[in-house]
Amino acid sequence: MARVHATAVVEPGAELDVDVEVGAFALLGPHVRVGAGSVIGPHTVVTGRTTLGKRNHVFQFASIGEIAQDRKYGGEPVTTTIGDDNVFREFVTVNAGTAQDRGDTQIGDGNLFLAYTHVAHDCVVGDRTTFSNNAQIAGHVTIGDYVVMGAYAGVHQFGRIGAHAMVAAGAIVLQDVPPYVTVQGYPAKPHGINAEGLRRRGFSGDDILAVRRAYKTLYRQGLALDDARTEIAARAASEPVLAPLAAFLAMPGRGIVR
Repeated sequence: MARVHATAVVEPGAELDVDVEVGAFALLGPHVRVGAGSVIGPHTVVTGRTTLGKRNHVFQFASIGEIAQDRKYGGEPVTTTIGDDNVFREFVTVNAGTAQDRGDTQIGDGNLFLAYTHVAHDCVVGDRTTFSNNAQIAGHVTIGDYVVMGAYAGVHQFGRIGAHAMVAAGAIVLQDVPPYVTVQGYPAKPHGINAEGLRRRGFSGDDILAVRRAYKTLYRQGLALDDARTEIAARAASEPVLAPLAAFLAMPGRGIVR
């Protein structure tokens, strides 16, 4: 049975699974669903057509599922979909989707959003990412698994950040960041691979070496992007660690950081 503080407002229609805890002065809207073991802290707002999975923890003053900060939003029945085991610290804001795009903002599992971070409308965030304080992503952005966003980093709308990439503190990302790459600066530029992150996640020395070689192909050998893309795709057949990089480069986007 859910434990709801006497001062919290859980509107009729909201669905709370077993062992959900709702703190003082929290507000849960009528279309909200919260999975088992989740904690909705005091003074939080979870609204809209928002679904949270199991064991999520929303800290005080966060806002989850509110309508998009977009002039085109016209009241359409859009959604926010959040997986399991995520942490949303103080003053985090996550906005719902818009009818002009996917109509849903999606967050996976095991993500950590530190204070004042922002996930805008229609974004897709993978699993096990870390958003350091004040990291902000604009609408329609895709963030891959295990990405680390440094404090005060920002990503332009429609941008893509590939899996295991690192965006340094204060970086402003105006183009796509391929998997495994570290970027910094304004505008963000490539500065090697996220080798330490890969080691911590159990990548072998051979795999990290393959990623380093691919980085050199992409950035250090003076190749045209099409030629570098072709070479990396060919290597991915025998070096599976490069398959996510090859797939990312094959997809259209805003152009990669170079």
